[in-house]
Amino acid sequence: MSRDYYETLGVSKSSNNDDIKKAYRKLAMQYHPDRNKGDKKAESKFKEINEAYETLKDPQKKAAYDRYGHDTYKNTSNGGGFNPGGFSSSGFDFGGNSPFSDIFEEFFGTGSSMHSERMDMRGADLRYEATITLEEAFRGKNIDLKVKTNVTCQTCHGFGTAGGEKPKTCPSCRGSGKMRFTQGFFMVEKTCTSCNGTGHIIENSCRDCRGSGRVNVSKNINVSIPAGIEDGARIRLSGEGEAGLRGGKTGDLYIFVTVKPHQLFKREGNTIHCEVPISMITAALGGEVEVPTIDGKKALVKIPAGTQSGNILKLRSKGMSIVRSSLRGDMMINLKVETPVNITKKQKELLEEFDKENDSHPQSSGFFSKVREFWQEL
Repeated sequence: MSRDYYETLGVSKSSNNDDIKKAYRKLAMQYHPDRNKGDKKAESKFKEINEAYETLKDPQKKAAYDRYGHDTYKNTSNGGGFNPGGFSSSGFDFGGNSPFSDIFEEFFGTGSSMHSERMDMRGADLRYEATITLEEAFRGKNIDLKVKTNVTCQTCHGFGTAGGEKPKTCPSCRGSGKMRFTQGFFMVEKTCTSCNGTGHIIENSCRDCRGSGRVNVSKNINVSIPAGIEDGARIRLSGEGEAGLRGGKTGDLYIFVTVKPHQLFKREGNTIHCEVPISMITAALGGEVEVPTIDGKKALVKIPAGTQSGNILKLRSKGMSIVRSSLRGDMMINLKVETPVNITKKQKELLEEFDKENDSHPQSSGFFSKVREFWQEL
């Protein structure tokens, strides 16, 4: 291996720690074994730069190296020095003290540092099912909830310790909440069993929360459901969930909204549909009919003469409220022409006479004309 650590990293003796670290990261990424599979030269170079960085990043080791050079590392196997490379006979060292751990995190995005103060234990999210009517969805509604949840203990202020003491950093994971160990070339990470992932050790627990940093209470929460909300919508209240363990981040509260079916109206987006039956006479002669609207009022609808069953009339701005807007959707009137039932003998005679004199049936005439054409083609 190279006998000059400064030359290996491409820096000078006057370089500061940031310059040394920057040079190391650049070279480590360039010669990393995963980027140079099967390349022995790259592997050897990678070991050289790790050995150099392990020494030059430490002020004491760097001072010793500047003064004595490689004589500092003679007889390391007999206990006369130290192994600056961070390697063992079983493979690379991925532990928190190894320079390789930094570059490993950069390559594979572990997202946590072994030197962090602690690992927050986020509280659980809460879920509440809110069932409302279509009218309430139109107007909007305020709901008062009473939920049982865990909140931060006021006695210990979430630390979980008695007497105002602060938790001690876990000596096993050094506050990260996770342990790392190697299996061959790979690094395995798991929750620290000494502190259960909290990163802290509590010697004297708070008697109110028993060291968890939180207590269970019933909490009243007011939820505002906006006008125009749709069935299946979800409302998120940030920070209204459970408090985290020992001061960890609070979870959220999610309100899942269900809108009950309505006996008169059917909703599609911001449009309201209403099926309105009309008599055969009104359909033939025309007329007016009163229909209800979702806001609880009435609307007078004019029926044109000759209306057919299935015709649709539109009432503008009589539909659902639009969320975060003063506007409304439309209301669609689906007309359904009713056929008389239980008619008297006289009514039957009048209808038969009317049918003989009336030859205006546009839909049936068109249908049977197509039927004749179909049969002729066979």
